[in-house]
Amino acid sequence: MARIIESKFGKTPFQRLLGHNEKVMEEWSNLGEVLEKDGLLSSELKEQVRRTLAQSNGCEYCKAKGAPEIDKFNEKISIAVGFTEVFLKQKEDIPNSSFEILKKYFTEKEISELCAFISFTTASQYFGAMMKLEAENNTI
Repeated sequence: MARIIESKFGKTPFQRLLGHNEKVMEEWSNLGEVLEKDGLLSSELKEQVRRTLAQSNGCEYCKAKGAPEIDKFNEKISIAVGFTEVFLKQKEDIPNSSFEILKKYFTEKEISELCAFISFTTASQYFGAMMKLEAENNTI
């Protein structure tokens, strides 16, 4: 059970926890939708990154959607997930060598999108963990 009661605003349990401030919930959801869609990076790559983050960021709601699907990995997904693992272990002290590897496979615009996605997703998952948001049987 979440630490606070859900508001009546929002479509998902996550949104309803944010829905106590409708504007925050709406803007958070809008940014999430933009970042999750195909952009410079594919939505599939981002989903595997999201799944990787979920295993370590403490949100049971996010974790319940599954672990990374290794059978869906290609070269770019593998590099992005590897970078995500480095982020999870070293956060603010990511070595320059990790970015040098990224630059061999991604443009600077793609790297920016990847880092924005990792940052936003981590914030979302931390919020879920902080609120003790649990998976519902119908969300798994």
